[in-house]
Amino acid sequence: MRAANFQKKKVWVWTEKKEVMTAAVERGWNTFIFPHHFRELAADWSSIALLYPLFIEGGGLFDGEHKKIAAFFEISSPEQLEKLQPLDEQADNVVINLLDWQVIPAENIVAAIQGTQKTVFAVSKTSSEAQTFFEALEQGLGGVVLKTEDVESIFELKDYLERRNKEGSVLELTKARVTNVEMVGMGDRVCVDICSIMKPGEGLLVGSFARGLFLVHSECLESNYISSRPFRVNAGPVHAYVAIPGGKTSYLSELKAGKEVIVVDQNGRQRIAIVGRVKIETRQLILVEAKRDEDKETSYSILLQNAETVALVSSPGDGNQRRAIPVTSLKLGDEILLRVQGGARHTGIEIQEFILEK
Repeated sequence: MRAANFQKKKVWVWTEKKEVMTAAVERGWNTFIFPHHFRELAADWSSIALLYPLFIEGGGLFDGEHKKIAAFFEISSPEQLEKLQPLDEQADNVVINLLDWQVIPAENIVAAIQGTQKTVFAVSKTSSEAQTFFEALEQGLGGVVLKTEDVESIFELKDYLERRNKEGSVLELTKARVTNVEMVGMGDRVCVDICSIMKPGEGLLVGSFARGLFLVHSECLESNYISSRPFRVNAGPVHAYVAIPGGKTSYLSELKAGKEVIVVDQNGRQRIAIVGRVKIETRQLILVEAKRDEDKETSYSILLQNAETVALVSSPGDGNQRRAIPVTSLKLGDEILLRVQGGARHTGIEIQEFILEK
């Protein structure tokens, strides 16, 4: 999912339900598709909202002035898809309506249109279908036509796109100085295995307090003790917070296969990753506490397994690359990276209220 640019993805809506139209317009989607005999409905809706109606006529989508905006193909077999020639069309957009979606994988659609400069849409009946078309073969399609009478599908797809749009955006990370390193005994720690490879400098944001999350490095680096596992972060105990999409946090104990987390690199660039597996085992723990130079009163802490393969990402020195410091090598005064944010949370969502954590 690193290659797709979700900010350029387009959504058109095909519905007969006024509530769906209203929800879509409120979320910035105002291109609607109508059968040619639904002009009266289009006119009625246009009187109460700013719409751009398109009408299906004779293999195309036409606007109110009968200008062809998109070619329209109905595909019911892989053979028909192979014969599809969107490059021959005059219109800048191509809409493909798969009459039997289960027979034709989304990857086949993307492969068939690679190389075209046109924006290709697929008609999707659910938000999850739309997501599949957006993600197929990493690049995905340029757009979807969401054909639905369910308002929830509008909400779900908008939420999905907003989360994906944040990929590649930069989170502000700040320097903190280690003030305490202490053995604390045994606890249940969580290894998070994701469905993608992490590079040096990447990891998960984890902490005992939501107000400050430490960048815990992945196990992608070679070690004298164990083989590299670039899909894994040994993240900390079950109680700890971990950053997830949407500016939210989750407890590590709540993660499971299929959930999403945010992978962040040493420069603050973020991307979404899918959890493939979570392992919880009892291990010896070490407490790490840190403070920022500009705020000596506020302390941040994390507990981690006491192992050489568990590391925090350090702040860069003068001209030096940031590196991972194993917790077994941490010293007082070492600089590490934090994500500082609001501390009060309700079901993982940041809220404005007084809270004291220690």
